[in-house]
Amino acid sequence: MQPAPILSFAIAPAQLAAAAQRLPQMNPVGPGAWLTVDAAYGAQMAEKARLVATRRGDVLAMLSGARAAADELLALVLDELAGRPDFAVADDMVRRPDGVRVAVDRADPLHMLTRLVQEDFCIHHKQDDEHVLTAAALCFPAAWTLAEKLGHPLRRIHRPIARYDDDIAGRVQRMFDLVRTDRPLWRANLLRYDLPDLFQPHTEGAPRPVGQATSAYLRSERQTIRRLAASDAVVFSIHTTVVRRVGGPAS
Repeated sequence: MQPAPILSFAIAPAQLAAAAQRLPQMNPVGPGAWLTVDAAYGAQMAEKARLVATRRGDVLAMLSGARAAADELLALVLDELAGRPDFAVADDMVRRPDGVRVAVDRADPLHMLTRLVQEDFCIHHKQDDEHVLTAAALCFPAAWTLAEKLGHPLRRIHRPIARYDDDIAGRVQRMFDLVRTDRPLWRANLLRYDLPDLFQPHTEGAPRPVGQATSAYLRSERQTIRRLAASDAVVFSIHTTVVRRVGGPAS
């Protein structure tokens, strides 16, 4: 368990509205809205640094052949941050919104991503008829384990989810097939959690107990997908918000 809970005051209204939509409904990402910085930025970045330092093998993973996509993703993130007023981006240095200066290390792209933004990133390559998880910087797993999912296609990754039936699986795969480089899409979820920890790596054999009405926390993920132009990989990014529960629907 992390030393202290990293809690936000509220979940954005647009995110709550998106969470109420039926899976796998997606919405267009507005200009400059791919990556999110909120009040938990500094605390979440510190937690990412702790996890990489102590559990690197659990939060960073890459299969052979995914390096070009990871490099492309880092370049895309740096380019996106360069257009934001809360970051200062140079060739060799980034000043973050919390004032921390980070030396740009292109030799370790997944680690570098964890030092820049709150989002986790999962890279998928099309193999046969499905997209396969080939690399990830996943510091804040919501009840799943990276090592158990790496190298598997979308349908196999979602196997424990009862609602992820053949119809939804087909629709999700079509979105991954059709998403464009210049038109990322996003959705959100909303779940009850008994613990506030951001790092919750449950396995398929020992799943997280389903949240109850008495659960103390709400956890919401803002999830986006976008295509990388050069590698043709699809990036699934996850921005996590945890708040103390004060009532309202969730599952």
